[in-house]
Amino acid sequence: MAHTVGPISTPPVRPAATSAQVRDSRSATRRVMERVGGRVPGLAVALVIAAVATVAGTEVPVVGGPVFGIVLGALVATVFHPGKTVRPGLAFASKPVLQASIVVLGATLSLGQVADVGGSSLPVMLGTLAVALLGAYGLGRLLNVRGDAQLLIGVGTAICGASAIAATQAVIKAKESQVAYAIGTIFTFNIVAVLAFPQLGHLMGLDPHAFGLWAGTAINDTSSVVAAGYAYGGDAGPYSVVVKLTRSLMLIPIVMVLAFWVAHRQARAEDPSTARTGGGTGFSLRTLPWTKIVPLFLVGFVAASALTSIGIIPEPWHPALTFTGTFLITTALAGIGLSMRLADVRAAGVRPLLLGAGLWVLVGASSLGIQALTGTL
Repeated sequence: MAHTVGPISTPPVRPAATSAQVRDSRSATRRVMERVGGRVPGLAVALVIAAVATVAGTEVPVVGGPVFGIVLGALVATVFHPGKTVRPGLAFASKPVLQASIVVLGATLSLGQVADVGGSSLPVMLGTLAVALLGAYGLGRLLNVRGDAQLLIGVGTAICGASAIAATQAVIKAKESQVAYAIGTIFTFNIVAVLAFPQLGHLMGLDPHAFGLWAGTAINDTSSVVAAGYAYGGDAGPYSVVVKLTRSLMLIPIVMVLAFWVAHRQARAEDPSTARTGGGTGFSLRTLPWTKIVPLFLVGFVAASALTSIGIIPEPWHPALTFTGTFLITTALAGIGLSMRLADVRAAGVRPLLLGAGLWVLVGASSLGIQALTGTL
């Protein structure tokens, strides 16, 4: 019996990549390599300074590696004036490396610890938030710092420094000059806080938890909170990080209220009848800058804590993770110190700096006062 053989199937032939596609692929790869390579010089300088600062912090633990990092970085920047070659690497150290350090430190805390610390800090946190916002309104009127600059400095002081300013600016569309004034003001008092808070805390005899709560609620920017907390020693570092990240979540309702207010103001300007009817606000959750309000590193911190909670990251790893996270913080602060420009501080002007100074003192004092009233001091 004869067997018939069917046609032999052949796999489809994929068209060869065109020369244009090959060139585009090579061009994209080259751009990525250039971007990565461009960060190497500045990041290398920050790492060297971080290594020196870590050794110095070991010898002088009352100061700590992170504080040495930002001071050494600022000294190097003042003497050598780093040029354009190192700036991409310094920017990478100042932000992504810092964010990575917070995720790493999140792996040393369980979700139960995060919830406990965050919940217990709410009275102090909400109290200082109210003091900062009301103080910005009152002192701003007194010093004649009004409008967007007043709002940006108030929100930056109340919540999380430059991150809060960026998220607020995305909603209110403030002028670049106003943003520069606000960031310059916040940056000035971040540096002062990193240097002064640990020393003041030791003078007042604060225990690590009281200091962590004070730093987490009274210092503006996340980097400065982390630096001050880990410079203080004990559990102050991780405690201050959790308090600060919980405080950062307050940015969500604040920005939502601002977005509603801006949309309502625009609608009223376009159609005055909406002021009487209350309609036509134009507010939408989809228009909010969610990536700025809820940054990815905050999600990473919670995810790392969750891995610790379920035992995937065992406790014996915690000392190594703490050292790694602290070294990354020191590297980030070295990058921030190397990026310092005295001209940026001078550009803020006198009155915004006075507003920032007044709010800084008010928030710091109110944090200690509320702790004393609630028995957490």
